[in-house]
Amino acid sequence: MLKYVPNTLTIIRFLLIPIILIGLFTGHYFIAFVLVALSALTDVADGCIARKYNLITNFGKLMDPLADKLTLISVLTSLVVIKAIPVWIVIIVAIKECTMIAGASFLYGKDVVVYSRWYGKLATVLFYLAIALSILNKAYSFPGIWNYIDLIIYCIALAMTVIALVLYIHDLSIYGVIDKTDLKKDVKDVSITKKDNR
Repeated sequence: MLKYVPNTLTIIRFLLIPIILIGLFTGHYFIAFVLVALSALTDVADGCIARKYNLITNFGKLMDPLADKLTLISVLTSLVVIKAIPVWIVIIVAIKECTMIAGASFLYGKDVVVYSRWYGKLATVLFYLAIALSILNKAYSFPGIWNYIDLIIYCIALAMTVIALVLYIHDLSIYGVIDKTDLKKDVKDVSITKKDNR
């Protein structure tokens, strides 16, 4: 039964997205905040459970980062629409994600697959924190410097997400490509194959 928990949590994160957006657009900011926090907790929980009990699956490898991206882009876009954050934050994130998607499409054609790494996860955690603060700020209008705390965290998160992209490209150039045949090993980590430099 435990083996279904990580993927179930990932599915829950997909289902939370429209409910969070409804909360934001209807002014129920505290509810949206709670749901964002729940989404973040399920993200951490499914990863921890999958690694601790060796329950990493093909579905999780692909759907977990997709759930992160959809949650991030949709919620950030909604925060721009309700004038909680500036639009340049979404633009930078969208450019990075489009670059990753384009790269993943190219690599898929080259018999490799993209999966999430720790530095990408760190950026995601920072974005969740900044989003939560933006929602609370929209609801309660923090005074003084506290009104800009979320923007500071966004800047750190954006820096981390760019670093994640650069390090990902670096990993591919140094260590080689991720062998897609490893996806057949449903409960093992994806290995990295050394390039043949001859």
